[in-house]
Amino acid sequence: MNFASLDLNLLRVFDAMMAELSTVRAGERIGLSQPAVSSALSRLRSILGDELFVRDGNRMMPTPRALELREPVRRALADLEEAFAAAAAFDPSTSSRSFMLIGSDYFSTLLMPPLAARVTKQAPHATLQMIDHPSAEAFGILSDGRADIVIDRALETPEWIGSRKLLRSWLVCIARQGHPFLADRGIQPGEAIPADAFCAIPQVLRSADGSKTGTIDPALAGMGLSRRVMLTVPHFQAVALAVAASDLLGSIPVHFARLVADRLGLDVFMPPMEPPMMDVTMYWHRRFDRDAGNAWLREQITAVLAPDRTAR
Repeated sequence: MNFASLDLNLLRVFDAMMAELSTVRAGERIGLSQPAVSSALSRLRSILGDELFVRDGNRMMPTPRALELREPVRRALADLEEAFAAAAAFDPSTSSRSFMLIGSDYFSTLLMPPLAARVTKQAPHATLQMIDHPSAEAFGILSDGRADIVIDRALETPEWIGSRKLLRSWLVCIARQGHPFLADRGIQPGEAIPADAFCAIPQVLRSADGSKTGTIDPALAGMGLSRRVMLTVPHFQAVALAVAASDLLGSIPVHFARLVADRLGLDVFMPPMEPPMMDVTMYWHRRFDRDAGNAWLREQITAVLAPDRTAR
């Protein structure tokens, strides 16, 4: 094995291939062309005496040797990133750094517009990106270096994850203004909808997997009641739009409701039971605790979603 031929760029290519299992996507991830990635893989194969990746349909599947190397290589690159990042200065006014965030449509709608307003003034050359991923994948994405920040509900965290609670949220009910059933019952905006009235109105439910059961259904079942879920959609924005265009009843997080109610002509009500509280939390990999750019972004997010925490 000729380690004299092993350089950092080959390790970066290997790490990107383990994450993407595609020479094209791996190249996009680290700023190399597909031929350059293929050439680097050829050098690695020669150095290590192993195929490393074998084509299986549209994917390049790792060999057992590649799987053995995945974590040691990721740790080595992470240690280097941390060492250089801790010493590097970050000037938002001149930085062209790109930041990747993970969060659902609720968090992106709540966070990204006001965050963009702050960042465009302080860091006009920086780039913000936010994509949606299941919560179960969030920490793996941080570990792989594919994201800088995750915004999600309170999750159980491994010791290498840093976190900061930003705000507390809960679900409220929304209906179009002047909803005939609620008006006939004399139920005013801001009031709790009685359980029997709640179950009498067809509903739209935010459901990522199409399930028609939400957090309130077990409590209703305990009272011998059930609701009629007529429509499921994967995003809270779609819930609000469907409610605005129909006589359906919906449930969305309170901060989201405050943001869209006036714009869409919606009234906001409390649900029949005390809604469970949800802590909106920011997560990052602790190897970036001292990274000046990551720390700056965390402060901007805190200023937007938890301004009292940044007040002087």
